[in-house]
Amino acid sequence: MAIGLVCSSFKSDDFKSEITATLRQQVLKEANWAMQQKPLTVTAFRAERSAGGLHDFYSEGDYWWPNPENPNGAYIQKDGLTNPQNFVAHRQAMIRFSQIIGALASAYQLTGNDNYVKQAVLHLNAWFINANTKMNPNLLYAQAIKGVATGRGIGIIDTIQLMEVVQGMLAMQKSKALPKQTINGAKNWFALYLEWLTTHQYGKDEMNAKNNHGTCWVMQVACFAKFTQNQQLIDFCKERYKTVILPQQMTSDGSLPLELKRTKPYGYSIFNLDALATICQLLSTPQDNLWHYQTADGLGIQKGIAFLYPFLADKDKWPYAKDVMHWESWPVAQPSILFGAMAYQQKDWLNTWKAAEHNPKNEEIIRNLPVRHPLIWLD
Repeated sequence: MAIGLVCSSFKSDDFKSEITATLRQQVLKEANWAMQQKPLTVTAFRAERSAGGLHDFYSEGDYWWPNPENPNGAYIQKDGLTNPQNFVAHRQAMIRFSQIIGALASAYQLTGNDNYVKQAVLHLNAWFINANTKMNPNLLYAQAIKGVATGRGIGIIDTIQLMEVVQGMLAMQKSKALPKQTINGAKNWFALYLEWLTTHQYGKDEMNAKNNHGTCWVMQVACFAKFTQNQQLIDFCKERYKTVILPQQMTSDGSLPLELKRTKPYGYSIFNLDALATICQLLSTPQDNLWHYQTADGLGIQKGIAFLYPFLADKDKWPYAKDVMHWESWPVAQPSILFGAMAYQQKDWLNTWKAAEHNPKNEEIIRNLPVRHPLIWLD
């Protein structure tokens, strides 16, 4: 039974069968692609403007542009408008890594074929173990801004891509083709990254962010803490979800006002709701089921999904401003309604998810979709 699904009358296998049937063809096709891919890490792309070294992840703030009045000076912000000239090669490499592991792990779940695991090991070793190619376990240089900052705490959101790497390893861990050296090396890497996330000022800044960034900090730390079996951080994330994230971000109707006031209110509302639902999927247990948790004034994930669902089913009903970019590309097969459908036995939600786009091509959508391979999240 999937974590968090504790209703005695709930037949999770029925839902899982439908989910598997929906995704099988796509999973096997993507895994066939992944079997042909060679490892490619941050060391393959030197970022000229990075203050870090070859092994340091680097990205640039999406909404920052050259100043027309001072082209060689510090960048200026245009909120919601992505600068296509910014450095994104490391982010793209990490997304590719996530797609490869997610696809291979999903195919392994479907078939039990160890060849998928053997291919995944090549990429896991390259990113986390091999001295020549591994990434340093920090994000000191993420979301940099030319002339303003060499890195920022909000850059931590870039590593939501590593969650499906972690979930993929968990899905493959029973295979004899996954060496202990690889899994232990990856656990060591994530333990170091968790230490940085929870002690460096950038990590503290991101944890304390009051919008989707704060949610995504909890989501990532929860995922990585489960992988490294860090119960102290697991408990911290549960408590923060209950006492900080929900009260600060959700209002009585289930909406997320900090996202609604952005220049992309639809996309950000979807993104944050997905992150909230993923936290519940990661951390719920029969003894502490976040799917059924409510604050004293009735705030909870069920209310959040119920608020947004009508606009996911029919975007034309959206009563707020349209997003300044990528309006036409949302929604896709959002994990919030998939996980919610399973938790609350909502067949309508499942049908909406089944009919949605499961293989988006828009880079903005891909990087803001924390769950792209649902099969590795269900057990």
